[in-house]
Amino acid sequence: MSQEISEKTDDRLETIFKLQKGLAGMMNLDRYPKDSEGRVSALCTAIIHEAVELQRTTNWKWWKTPTPFNKADAREELIDIWHFVVQASLELNLTPDDIVEEYKRKNEINRERQRNGY
Repeated sequence: MSQEISEKTDDRLETIFKLQKGLAGMMNLDRYPKDSEGRVSALCTAIIHEAVELQRTTNWKWWKTPTPFNKADAREELIDIWHFVVQASLELNLTPDDIVEEYKRKNEINRERQRNGY
């Protein structure tokens, strides 16, 4: 990845993180778990439920007559997942730079696995 592309991506991730921090600052967090582990667990639950909502935009039920795929609805559900993933990243003190580095590290592991018939 060129330096220019990397910087552009980092800037976009910084923007997303800043927006998420602002949104979190607006929320009533009375029912939000007080400990980090509890918050990460709650965010995992939210991610799972949003993933189910995303799946519901598809015709995964092979026994049912398919309906037209609504990409706009699917995109909205995917962005909901992003909100919770970014919040979980914040809970784990990951910065956009950390995410890029961790992604590269894990991507290389996955590539190696594919090269070795994983």
